[in-house]
Order: sequence, then structure tokens, then C-alpha cells
Amino acid sequence: MTGHKDPAVTDMNYDTRMNAPASASSTDGHGYAPDPAEDGPRPFPLRNALIGAGAVVALTAIWFGTHKAGDGAGDAAKANQAPLVTVAVPGMTTVSGSINVTGSLAAKHDMPVGVVGDGGTVLAVVADAGQWVKKGQLLATIDRQVQNQQQANQQAQVAVAQADARIAQANLDRALKLVDRGFISSADVDKLTATRDAAKARVGVANAQLGEIRARIRRLDIVAPADGLVLDRSVEPGQVVSPGSGVLFRIAEHGDMELKAKLSETDLQQLALGQQVQVTPVGSTKVFTGRVWQVSPIIDAQSKQGLARIALPYGPDIRPGGFASAEIKSGAVVAPMLPESALQADSQGSYVYVVGKGNHAERRRIKVAMVTEKGVAIAQGLTGHERVVLRAGAFLSEGETVDPRFAPAK
Repeated sequence: MTGHKDPAVTDMNYDTRMNAPASASSTDGHGYAPDPAEDGPRPFPLRNALIGAGAVVALTAIWFGTHKAGDGAGDAAKANQAPLVTVAVPGMTTVSGSINVTGSLAAKHDMPVGVVGDGGTVLAVVADAGQWVKKGQLLATIDRQVQNQQQANQQAQVAVAQADARIAQANLDRALKLVDRGFISSADVDKLTATRDAAKARVGVANAQLGEIRARIRRLDIVAPADGLVLDRSVEPGQVVSPGSGVLFRIAEHGDMELKAKLSETDLQQLALGQQVQVTPVGSTKVFTGRVWQVSPIIDAQSKQGLARIALPYGPDIRPGGFASAEIKSGAVVAPMLPESALQADSQGSYVYVVGKGNHAERRRIKVAMVTEKGVAIAQGLTGHERVVLRAGAFLSEGETVDPRFAPAK
């Protein structure tokens, strides 16, 4: 019994030996030594080699695909760097000639009235603002007590001079009767004649001085220089006035009014004397028909504008100093029409940006024909077939590449 081996034990030990790892100790727990041939390298299978080659090829493809996609993204990023602008092809539009402007109302001939002679205390004011007056009508009177005394004194001087002249004439007449008898010489007659002439001259001087005093007294009456409407009064009874007191009354000659409107050089060129203008004062619904009576011969160096003066008939709604809007008809033109947002300006004038070949922005100098409610008509610089930048022109520069997008149709 002791020398007999159990078959089950033998089979278990065999399996344990066969499954033991190569790194195990030279003997196992049961005293069996592993086979040396089992510790050496095993042959590399062909299937594993093919799998490894396929993995290399896949990694290479992934690397090339990733770098190719990266290059495409870089190109797209560069394309996206171009600024997006809205463009439109304006074409040619028939624009009715209408210029809308605003300006200030004033008297066509504003006549200031003040003290032209001696000053003094105002005794009475007989005219007020809003009153119609006639030429020579009394507006105010100034105290003249001193001038009246001067006039009386001068009248006495005239009487003395006239008396001296009569005596001189009588002496001469007597001398002429005696000269033929030899009692008086010709030299004495000449002296008497000279005395008579001097006396007459003194009468003339005295009368001239009297006339001067009377004229100075008349100038103490402040009168209207012409028919018209009194616009303003700045004097009260008891006020002391002098030639340096300034304007006491302002009169609109014949009540004629005007609108003073500032226009650009282009708009001024479309005006003609006698051209009709529809004027609407601010705060009023009444429309007045006026006519251009003067166009400024000069242009302001700073604002680049000139003055157009539009004559208007008198109306209660036309108040000097107020504002009014005007519509000036000036014929029709055929030109490209652009919104005001497309126009830019610098020291050399107006310009727009057009998108040329290769989507490059090009600066184009223009000349404005007229400005209307629908936009700005371009007289020179565009044919109407260009792609014009409608917005964001102020942020562009010459030659810059842009991404143009057409504005949606309205």
C-alpha cells in the first residue's frame, strides 16, 4: 500500500507542471523540475505580423489626414479674416430735382433807426413793434429846449447882420451920388462897396448858422426812413439817448421778408434768380411761395457752403428770427443713387469704396449731384455698374481684401 502511487495524484502533478510559468523556480512544490525546452522563445506567428503592419499603415494615414485637415482649416481661417461688407450695384436712377433745406427768416431789408443828431431825454414814443408806418412818420421825440434857445439867439444874429448890411448899402448909395461932383474919390467908393459886400456876406453866414440849428432841431424827431413794418422798439419815454445809444427801432422796408438758406456748392449751382421756392415756417402749416433773389457769390472756406436768399411776401406766420423749411425745384437728373452711409469725406472731398477684382477695396472720388429723401445722387465718379460698399467704408483701407455680400432687395 505504501509503495503504490495514486493515479489521481500523478495526473494532478502533471497538469501543475505543464501549466507552471517559465519564470518559476527550478523545482515546484512537488519536487518536479521544468523542461528546459519550455523556457526558450517561441516562433512569431504570421498573423501577428500582418496585424502589426496594418496598424502602422493606419497610423500613417491618420497622421496625413490630420495634417491635411489642419492645412484646410488654416486656409479657411485666412479666408474668414477678410472683413464682411455689404455692397450693391446702384445702376442709374432718374431723380427729380428737389433740394430740401432749412434756414432762418429775416426782413429782406432790415432798417435800423437810431439817433442821428444831438442826444437828450426822450419825451415821447409814438410807434411800437408790429405797427405799419409811412416814410417820415414820427416815431419818437427828444427834448430840444437848449436847441430852441440857440435858434432864438441865431435869429437875433441874423437880424443884426441884416441891419449892418442895410447901413452899408445906404452909405454906398450916397457915395455914388457924390462921386460925380468930386466930393468923394473913386477909392472911397471902392471901400464902401467892399463894406456893403461884407455886410451881405455876414447876413448869409448868420442865415446858414440859423439853418444848421433848425436842422439839428429837426433831427431830434426820430422818423421812419421808409414805409414798412416796425419789427423792434428798444426805447422808452424818459430815456436819455445819444448817437452812441445804438438802434432804437428796426423796420422791415415795405414789410418784405426773406429766408436765408445755406447750401452746398453743388446745390448752389442748380439755383437761378427768380426760381420758385415753397417755404413752410416752423410751427405753421401754411406754405408760402417765394423766389430766389440773391445767390451768394462766395463760398465759406470752413463750411464749404454758400447763402441763398429767398424773397417772401409778408405774412403773420413769417417772423424774423424764426426757422423755416424750403423745397427748391431744380429739374431732373439721371445718376446712380446711394444711401448717405456709403459716402465718406476727407480734406479732398467725398469718396466711396468699390469692390474691384480679387475683392479688393478701391477708393473712388465722387461728386454729389443732389441730396434727396431717397438718397444721394452721384454726378461724377460712378457709372452705376460698380459694387459699392454701402456700410463700414470708414473702417476700410485702399487695397484691402474684403468679403462682399449683396444687400437684400427691398
